[in-house]
Amino acid sequence: MSERKPRTETSTSANMLDAEPGSAAGGRERRSGGGVMKRLKPRRSQPERRPVTEDELRGLGRDITPDEVLGLRSVTRDYLCKPEDNVFNVDFTRFKIRDMETGTVLFEIAKPPNNDPLEEEDVNGGSDSNTGRFVRYQFTPAFLRLGTVGATVEFTVGDRPISSFRMIERHYFRDQLLKSFDFDFGFCIPNSRNSCEHIYEFPQLPDELIRQMVENPYETRSDSFYFVDNKLIMHNKADYAYNGGQ
Repeated sequence: MSERKPRTETSTSANMLDAEPGSAAGGRERRSGGGVMKRLKPRRSQPERRPVTEDELRGLGRDITPDEVLGLRSVTRDYLCKPEDNVFNVDFTRFKIRDMETGTVLFEIAKPPNNDPLEEEDVNGGSDSNTGRFVRYQFTPAFLRLGTVGATVEFTVGDRPISSFRMIERHYFRDQLLKSFDFDFGFCIPNSRNSCEHIYEFPQLPDELIRQMVENPYETRSDSFYFVDNKLIMHNKADYAYNGGQ
């Protein structure tokens, strides 16, 4: 499996992403190219769910809910839904990570204007229906000591409105859960291009854990689950190395 190279894009426009009442949205930022970028903060911490396994979720025989993935205690081996479950045609077109304290852009990638698929591979390194659902990151060790990071995403929506769009992202090192993030995108109008920035408050990690994460690239992994009306429609995966520049 080869490392995906960052790709940049000069400009895009964004339509407004409207929040439902009571959503965990932060502020909004007017963009120079038109439209609004919404800043999202995670939901408040919620009680721990009953632990569940990936095999248990696969055996349910129905749609998987947010409460159920919050019970996972290890990264999944495979995807918990199929690409065709994305009946709302949500398509992520741009992604950027920045240090909120300095404004430094740490990573940026965008889908080419001709709408060719992003140069991504699945977990097994092949090119199949899971292409586009996996990404590999490489950062320097300093990334693990950041306090607050902003992750800006731009995405398009098909011809159906989305009344409640939610993402749960869980990060692991080996079999240890490091952090679980839970964001509400809110309401998305049909045929729209939307832009929002998730605000990640990173936990302070022990020095020994940081050392292990740096010395064992790509053993830090994450699952990103996307829900519409509490039904899982998308599942993306990533892994991380923190030995860049060494």
